[in-house]
Amino acid sequence: MRRYAYLLLLTTVLANCGGSEKLSQSPSETNNDNLVETSFSKLPNWPEANLSPGLFAFRKSCKRFSLKKASSKVSKAWLELGTNGEWAFLCEQSQSVDASNAKEFIEKHFRVFEVKTPVNEGLFTGYFEPEFEGSRRQSHRYQHPLYKPPGDVITANLGDFEKALGDKLIYGQLRGKTFKPYYSRAEIADGALQGKGLELVWLADPVDGFFIEIQGSGRIKLAEGGWMRVGYAGKNGRPYRAIGRDLIEMGEIPAEKMSMSAIRNWLSANSSRSQSVMNKNPSYIFFKERHGDGPIGAAGTALTPGYSLAVDPSFIPLGGLVYLDAEHPDESQPRIQRLVAAEDTGSAIKGAQRGDLFWGTGSAAGKNAGHMASKGRYYLLSPK
Repeated sequence: MRRYAYLLLLTTVLANCGGSEKLSQSPSETNNDNLVETSFSKLPNWPEANLSPGLFAFRKSCKRFSLKKASSKVSKAWLELGTNGEWAFLCEQSQSVDASNAKEFIEKHFRVFEVKTPVNEGLFTGYFEPEFEGSRRQSHRYQHPLYKPPGDVITANLGDFEKALGDKLIYGQLRGKTFKPYYSRAEIADGALQGKGLELVWLADPVDGFFIEIQGSGRIKLAEGGWMRVGYAGKNGRPYRAIGRDLIEMGEIPAEKMSMSAIRNWLSANSSRSQSVMNKNPSYIFFKERHGDGPIGAAGTALTPGYSLAVDPSFIPLGGLVYLDAEHPDESQPRIQRLVAAEDTGSAIKGAQRGDLFWGTGSAAGKNAGHMASKGRYYLLSPK
């Protein structure tokens, strides 16, 4: 799993996008009638679209198909999306395609499907890699740690005990001879993990850590010099709660002004109350240091700014290709109409016509990601 994709403004976004049905669909509630084959020429802005960045992102993540059983279908919901073997073959073929031949390659080797849902429009949000200051050593300025995964977190697959329970995982720890839920955010903030040598890096503000959790990754400008990149490494397994909803109910932020930026500003301006509000979300994320060109998605490859999309893997195969058509978070900019690679997942990214677009690293990327709650749709590619 790439990151624990919190969506702080989820309830507000859903209200603005016409309800939650598009998020609540599961593969068992869909069938192959949801996909209707169409032609590339009918896709919005297809003739002008630059397809090479999306194809190049695909070339990194698609290698995962060759590691799976070739005859197995890549999607639980939509059998038309092909098998691992078919995708692996096209992945290999794509490695030698240059930018000038990207469109020719795609049109020759892929089919494209329109997704039909009850509302025919979905919700598309954004995420990014934030940057904060920190230190590898605790000091008067840097007092708030990001933690590495504790060794006493135990996962249990309920399906191992009762097949009817499926593959649901639960997380906890042994206390004596009893299996209990793992420490909550409030317990960790109160020192439950202190003295165990789990501190990965120290931050100046606990709100910084909370927002690294939201995004699932971050870059830390170290007081000692240089940078540290951190990425998702585990979780405590407690249920996620959207504190944006709590701040609306508390009358602290009007619903129409809710955004990640608004939440950040409120937490920073109300330091005496911020931890108690953050504690309303008992879920907690653990991190590890990462090295490379960018944050790593669930497909196991570095994300490409603007061309990596988090999806629900029950519908869309990780490593696959999607043509996205969604509103730009900046109203002065044209719609986002481009080929993207399905390289990531998120706990709030569920259902057909649902996606989370990676915008990159830093404040400029954060501005777009923080304001993106766009209506739109996607079209799915499948090997011919």
